[in-house]
Amino acid sequence: MTTVGLIGSGNIGGTVARLAIAAGYDVVLSNSRGPETLQTLVDELGPGARAATPAEAAEAGDLVVVSIPLKAYRSVPVEPLAGKVVIDTNNYYPERDGQIAELDDDSTTSSELLQQHLPAARVVKGFNNIYYVHLQALARPVGAADRSALAVAGDDPAAKATVTAFFDAIGYDTVDAGPLVEGRRFAPGTRAYGDSYTGGKPDFWQVPAVSVDADTLRALLG
Repeated sequence: MTTVGLIGSGNIGGTVARLAIAAGYDVVLSNSRGPETLQTLVDELGPGARAATPAEAAEAGDLVVVSIPLKAYRSVPVEPLAGKVVIDTNNYYPERDGQIAELDDDSTTSSELLQQHLPAARVVKGFNNIYYVHLQALARPVGAADRSALAVAGDDPAAKATVTAFFDAIGYDTVDAGPLVEGRRFAPGTRAYGDSYTGGKPDFWQVPAVSVDADTLRALLG
């Protein structure tokens, strides 16, 4: 695997792109506003990066990261992602996304909605429970004493293995939370979300990152 496609290149998407480039991957960036709006980020990332449309990023990626507001999930290209591993970073924020009845009544999860939209893709939830600043700050090489872990959830074991290998390459261990429905265990409002990477301090976007090893994250997932 050499190319990571990004559908959404904002805070999380841009950070994943930076970590991927540092790990030796090529990246294809996209957003809803057009490739020309990503030139500054492409210039920062260097020759391993280029900008494209979402459909082109989906087509080019060996692994594809979807990092857009949940309310826009139906805009994700379907056909180019058939058979591919897709990392879903989405969270449900009603104040941003509007009320979604099947999430409000807990009959499904945000990542399961994306999986329904992408029936031939293999969706794995990840990157959704960590602040983008902390995601950049906590990346560590294999064997580092203060290496942190990230959670994943997904229905396809091989897809989760692919994501685990990617996490390892960009500086993180992985904790498998189970099938895709278990993504709710590290969604907003859970112990494993946000301030788990600040030593439990609230207002995580204002607090420096604290490493969270796999055993600690596993306990937080409960």
